[in-house]
Amino acid sequence: MFEGFEENTIPGEGADIFVRSAGSGPPLLLLHGYPQTGAMWAGIAPRLAERFSVVVPDLRGYGRSSAPPNTPDNLAYSKRTMGRDVAAVMTALGHPRFHVAGHDRGGRVAYRMALDMPERIDRLAVLDIVPVVEVWERMDAAAAMKVYHWLFFAQPAPIPETLIGGDPVLFLEHTIASWTKAKTLEGFDAAALDEYHRAFARPAYVAASCNDYRAGATIDWQLDREDRDAGRRIAAPTLVLWGAAGIPGEGHDPLDVWGPWCDRLEGHAIDAGHFIAEEAPEATLRSLLAFFRA
Repeated sequence: MFEGFEENTIPGEGADIFVRSAGSGPPLLLLHGYPQTGAMWAGIAPRLAERFSVVVPDLRGYGRSSAPPNTPDNLAYSKRTMGRDVAAVMTALGHPRFHVAGHDRGGRVAYRMALDMPERIDRLAVLDIVPVVEVWERMDAAAAMKVYHWLFFAQPAPIPETLIGGDPVLFLEHTIASWTKAKTLEGFDAAALDEYHRAFARPAYVAASCNDYRAGATIDWQLDREDRDAGRRIAAPTLVLWGAAGIPGEGHDPLDVWGPWCDRLEGHAIDAGHFIAEEAPEATLRSLLAFFRA
């Protein structure tokens, strides 16, 4: 994977961030989601690097980045802190302003950056998510069954960590397959899956991913409420992509949900489940190229 990309570890906001980078042109930051690593971008990052300076980190607590201890208020795994991590990476690489695309948890880091540091974000793409506060406040019994992991992972340590740790690879493969359109692992590159297995099998990283969701149920939700109540909006042009067979696509129209959050918004569904960059790489690539080259 990632032939021709350089690999480095760069200090973030209290975590060491593993990063792959390649290409030239406008800087483009690609952020992964749960339960993956930057390897989720392996199918399209090299082609994006033909036109952009592409930077692909592992978020704190994932992959080859460090997994610092959590804090009582969960701020250590908030999307604000994760955003500061990757902003520090971009500064270190000489990119004061940049485009950003994020999938799943990475999408939440990306839109938090657009709200917290608008002076740094040129264009924003979020893949198969709606804002944290919208998930919690729109949740009913049917939605809770689909996103049970939001509630399970957020339970106090060490219960979710212990249960997942009984067979973390089984849990990872079940979770990933269940969120695809085909309900299989067929769309995933074998090398990427191997990286996910190795990364997720470590107890400290299972705990870190739970801390990520504990932050989602507390500080991330709080920050979203504060921004919404203050009338803050995302100024950067925003692209919303979602899987036609994914969870956001099964509920309210994602563009209607995102509308009150964004000054300039566009987007559409892609024929896939949750993992659109891997299930439908060509369609995802076309959409990102058209948006970021505009």
